[in-house]
Amino acid sequence: MKSQLWYLAAAASWRSWRQVLRDTFSVPRTRGKNTNRSGKVQIVDFNDAGERLGVVTVDRIVKTDAEWKKQLTPEQFKVTRQEGTERACSAGYWNNHDAGLYRCICCGTALFKSDTKFESGTGWPSFWEPVAPENIESRADHSFGMDRTEVLCARCGAHLGHVFEDGPKPTGLRYCINSAALTFVKSDGTHAHP
Repeated sequence: MKSQLWYLAAAASWRSWRQVLRDTFSVPRTRGKNTNRSGKVQIVDFNDAGERLGVVTVDRIVKTDAEWKKQLTPEQFKVTRQEGTERACSAGYWNNHDAGLYRCICCGTALFKSDTKFESGTGWPSFWEPVAPENIESRADHSFGMDRTEVLCARCGAHLGHVFEDGPKPTGLRYCINSAALTFVKSDGTHAHP
């Protein structure tokens, strides 16, 4: 109980500090580093039962902000298209313990399996590896004076979260992912919402 209270106090402090930064620098980040996303990309396809179907070559998904806003909720748009971050413990997937597959909320690309999810204590869903390395991209993120590695969907360029080197074995990685960037398909094929 004490560790949970400490975590909530630390998360509240972090949110306050981050909000001050956002209020000070309120211009939404854009994808200047990756503006030309047209063309093809190879990803690994999975069915809803989480079975690997093989490598496929697909068109990258490129849409205007107006098109994304029609498809996504305001929170999903802020996180995936403007590189936002949801509040810790604010969405259900951080506490989801069902078996299944996590897909990109924007394009449906398979991203993570539930058997690589672990309790990180951060308030965001955390995984020690993606379902397939081909399905994600990463790039340096130096925003807010921090050196981090941003994680994106390889097919549509959606901002998913960040990866850190403080995760469990066997990889030692922690993919800290926003629930708003994900949709979850249970092992029985039904979709679950946070």
